[in-house]
Amino acid sequence: MPDTLFGAMLQSIVDGAPDTAAELAQQALANGVDPLEAVNRGFAVGITFAGDQFGCGEMFLPDLLASAEAMKAAIKVLEPEMLKRGSRREALGKIVLGTARGDIHDIGKNLVATILSASGFQIFDLGTSVTPEQFVAKAKEVDADIVGVSALLTTTMAGQKAVIEALDRNGLRPRVKAIIGGAAVTSKWAAEIGADGYSRNAIDALELAKNLMGKGTALA
Repeated sequence: MPDTLFGAMLQSIVDGAPDTAAELAQQALANGVDPLEAVNRGFAVGITFAGDQFGCGEMFLPDLLASAEAMKAAIKVLEPEMLKRGSRREALGKIVLGTARGDIHDIGKNLVATILSASGFQIFDLGTSVTPEQFVAKAKEVDADIVGVSALLTTTMAGQKAVIEALDRNGLRPRVKAIIGGAAVTSKWAAEIGADGYSRNAIDALELAKNLMGKGTALA
């Protein structure tokens, strides 16, 4: 039953069907499925697939936005229970998140924030088009362990580099780890700008954050 349910969740995201996604999320909760597992094995797999399809030209922007709406509908149903369970988990660390200056895309960042929060991280989400100075100020204010910078566009990836340089200038690294993500981001770019890691999707971001905090299975 769960495997069939996870498959249907995936498909609801690919199809961009918010009503179906919300219904499946409610069904999962009613059947005692862990909401984080529903995201990890169902809905997030769908949004990752949709992102990959968009990246290789098999899916167009309106389709991707429809998938994102379906994802939001599912998360809206699951999030209260995810956060309730997350608050009972061991506190894993403090993470400041935001999209790079000039970038207003937040679908991926919001999903990462939800999954990290539900898994026990304390999240400080600065939103979109965040300046390096804002990242530094918030990291100092909350005594952050990790700063995560998202960029969907190649034109805003330079903003990720600027954040890492600002963290360095202010003496926050290497204690504060810097991670990056986004559709155009690669491991090569992460190495080039001195990031402590990068992730392709929200599930990878969770494992990366756990590893950097010494709570994961193996450092990737």
